[in-house]
Amino acid sequence: MERLVERVKAIIFNPKQTWETIKGEKTTVKDLYTSYGAILAIIPPVASFIGLSLVGLNMPVLGRWRQPIMNGISHAILFYILSLAGTFVTAYVADAIAPSFGSKKNFTGAVKAVVYSYTPTWVIGVFNIIPAFSGIVWIGSLYSLYLLYLGLPAMMETSPEKKSAYVAIVVVSTLLVMFAISLIAGLFLASMQAVRH
Repeated sequence: MERLVERVKAIIFNPKQTWETIKGEKTTVKDLYTSYGAILAIIPPVASFIGLSLVGLNMPVLGRWRQPIMNGISHAILFYILSLAGTFVTAYVADAIAPSFGSKKNFTGAVKAVVYSYTPTWVIGVFNIIPAFSGIVWIGSLYSLYLLYLGLPAMMETSPEKKSAYVAIVVVSTLLVMFAISLIAGLFLASMQAVRH
């Protein structure tokens, strides 16, 4: 756990040097998920569950609204799975299009870049405990994009002149895939609620 905390602090506060360290590390996709990604990715869904199902949200006129516990649990599990799936899809896209931008194909390197760049989004997700503060999570997401901008070209050995275009295409492709996944998840949750009623 101490190693995980040190890596979180390093990637957030000293990203350029940390990316160089990460690039030289021997690891596997499985290790990246089991010792890092899967642990941090649980923060936002658990915080959202606490915030929406236990704390509740003040609604004008209506008073305090709370998401039903079972809906909250279903939402948290789905959110967690989709978060990890999203990192995998992003890495897959980054690796698949790498040669088009003069980058080396390296799936493990792409996973390193994506998983570690998600760190701020996952960590700042703790603010979901207080629903009124959930907008702060966007700050983490923006910083994650910056970390991806620094880390992906380093892991994939992208030439400097193609760096911006490569990261931009990866981000746009990923947003489209994540939109589709979110749509499917929304339909799944809506159908579950309809079955319960």
